[in-house]
Amino acid sequence: MKRIIAVAAVLLGAGCAASGYDGGSLVPGQSTAAEVEAAMGKVAERVAGPDGETLLWFPRQPYGRVSYAARVGKDGKLVSVEQRLTPEYLAQIQPGKSRKDEVRAILGPPWRVDEFARMQREAWTYAAQGMNPQQYVVQFSSDGIVRERFSIDDPDFVRPSVM
Repeated sequence: MKRIIAVAAVLLGAGCAASGYDGGSLVPGQSTAAEVEAAMGKVAERVAGPDGETLLWFPRQPYGRVSYAARVGKDGKLVSVEQRLTPEYLAQIQPGKSRKDEVRAILGPPWRVDEFARMQREAWTYAAQGMNPQQYVVQFSSDGIVRERFSIDDPDFVRPSVM
């Protein structure tokens, strides 16, 4: 009986911890920036946003396959917590128009950055979750403009079918 109670306590504690992991325990308009950090962990990046807002980034890549942006108003209160590694946010990035700073503001810090000198390209990779584990890749030319953006099934997780 004691073992069952101990296991239940551990599972309950894990559930409470997980609810803060994605910001689910936070209340927009009430939670402070300090409470956001206490619930979600160490901030990976702080970015000044429009109208005095601050964007706090909590990427959980590569294994979490999410990246949370907590928007904090100029009053220091939480506006929202958004999971940004979604097809809808990726679609906001426009080849030939979007710049590095815009991509960073939309998707947050990349999981991996690769240089392709011969192509004169830099590629930012984000680990994301679709129907299968995916990778979002955004390629920039040397002038910092997006040249390509695409998503692929993650080759490390999706195995080819055997005939």
